[in-house]
Amino acid sequence: MAPVVFPDNTVFCNFAAVERIDLLIAWLRRRGRWCEAVHHETTRSARCLSALTQLTGNGSPLGDPIIIDDPSETQKINRIREVVFGGSIDKPTQHLGEAQTCWVIRHRAEFRGSWWVTDDIDAYEYASMQGITTYRTRDIMAMMVADGDLSAQEAWNLMKSMADADRPISLPRSVQDLL
Repeated sequence: MAPVVFPDNTVFCNFAAVERIDLLIAWLRRRGRWCEAVHHETTRSARCLSALTQLTGNGSPLGDPIIIDDPSETQKINRIREVVFGGSIDKPTQHLGEAQTCWVIRHRAEFRGSWWVTDDIDAYEYASMQGITTYRTRDIMAMMVADGDLSAQEAWNLMKSMADADRPISLPRSVQDLL
């Protein structure tokens, strides 16, 4: 069975900034999911990047957001949000998407073994240390190249365009690094 994939808002915005959400949706192959905080962030980001509405409307390719309403889970998630990611008490949604995603992947049986895709450096490092299979946009692009969905040059050009749009992306050194 293919793993469930949890992209975060940074990844969605990277693809939206170059008007290629379609590539991300195709790569997900109906494996994508998201927590309620990531859904909320993406809905807010759609005000600036209209391509994100392909994800946030009815019939989203990511399905309904995973709701976390158990008070004990919420308390533990907030602790991760504040202690690990530096979320402020005054800003209750700051880093909530990262904390919820980590929690769901680590503590809900149906999502164990899922992948997380983030370009947030702190989130990437923390998730990796927690044993969560974690990727970045550059890794997704390399997978698309390996799958034959894009040439290495097309992937490189898209990533350069993302960087030119001031997206926080880790660029490979060269096109060959995508092969």
